[in-house]
Amino acid sequence: MARLRLFASAREAAGATCVELEGVTVGEVLEAAVAKFGSRFERILETSSVWLNGEEASPDMQVGAEDEVAVLPPVSGG
Repeated sequence: MARLRLFASAREAAGATCVELEGVTVGEVLEAAVAKFGSRFERILETSSVWLNGEEASPDMQVGAEDEVAVLPPVSGG
């Protein structure tokens, strides 16, 4: 299981800061998150940056039990 860390509006939509989800790739972890958290989370994910262990990630990147996937929605404000 990979650890999924959520920030800002993604955290609010999920109702959690950090969860562990099954998946072999970043894409599979995100699919599991959408299945768990629903359509509001999915909409936020569409505009978010996704990072794997502190580096920008692509959906096909492999994840393991010690890896951390982070979802960072765009920040607004002045």
